[in-house]
Amino acid sequence: MYAYILRRLLLIVPTLFVIMVVNFVVIQAAPGGPIDQIIAELQGFAPGALERVSGSAGDPGSDAGSSRASRGLPPEFLAELEKQFGFDKPAHERFAMMMVDYLTFDFGTSYFTDRTVIDLIKEKLPVSISLGLWTTVITYLVAIPLGIRKAVREGSRFDVWTSGILFAGYAIPNFLFAVLLIILFAGGQFLDWFPLRGLVSENFAQMSFWEKVVDYFWHLALPLTALIVGAFTTLTMLTKNSFLDEINKQYVVTARQKGLGERQVLYGHVFRNAMLIVIAGFPSAFISILFTSSLFVEVIFSLDGLGALGFEAALNRDYPVMFATLYIFTLLGLVMGLIGDLMYVAVDPRIDFDAREG
Repeated sequence: MYAYILRRLLLIVPTLFVIMVVNFVVIQAAPGGPIDQIIAELQGFAPGALERVSGSAGDPGSDAGSSRASRGLPPEFLAELEKQFGFDKPAHERFAMMMVDYLTFDFGTSYFTDRTVIDLIKEKLPVSISLGLWTTVITYLVAIPLGIRKAVREGSRFDVWTSGILFAGYAIPNFLFAVLLIILFAGGQFLDWFPLRGLVSENFAQMSFWEKVVDYFWHLALPLTALIVGAFTTLTMLTKNSFLDEINKQYVVTARQKGLGERQVLYGHVFRNAMLIVIAGFPSAFISILFTSSLFVEVIFSLDGLGALGFEAALNRDYPVMFATLYIFTLLGLVMGLIGDLMYVAVDPRIDFDAREG
């Protein structure tokens, strides 16, 4: 097992490098780089509008320079901007310098906020951690028992109507459901029970411990509901189908013939095998919810998290923030993939990755 872990850790390095190279090339080729964004703002354009005006590429070159010159910008000013942002160096040299810095987790400074990227990520992380962690935990706590019950009572009325509710929730996009929750419960058209913005109240520091806990979850109630509704369906049906596959196997029939009770059969024999793929998928599910599912919810509920940070960085072509978040998310995703494999072994010690690879 140790050899497998070592191989997976070593594989992270080339995988991460290739992902960074591909994204670096794609982003450099995209129109409207950070310098173009600054020029557009100076000339009164909205952020992200310059590519519609000039069509210039993100990486400064002769075409971009002539386009800027045609708008009456002094060459000295352009040269100073390129030097300030490091675009006076070739692309391959900039990439090499960036990767060397990233090895020590030095992500530089944001182009547009004049703050270090690591400070920005630390500031936004509590919101995304709150959304990702609680969504994943609540989803697993509800979906697994529900999936087991649906498997045991397959074909019953309970199975049919719960499936209808689950698939209806799955069909509604989380951002659309978030808007519906605001209309119903956040002062939109009907009730005004929940706050519409922020992770905590303004007077949070003056509250007692339990008041802080209540206030924290009061603010999270609607965003978590919007994220959880769609997540329930996949995990519940995965749990149900996993249990159905195991319930029909011979060892379950044998256990019942020996006189074991239904609960003992389900949780003493079926659970470990059926839950293998469900429990082992927890790390990747958390990463998926943390980094990909919360952007619209963050924007709708005015939660300043990593999703909103990445979106704003993409609009402004804030390369340090874009590449740093990509690097961190990719690294976490690869590490969580390894943790998922280790959880397979923890759930079922019979699994031997070394033997499979051998």
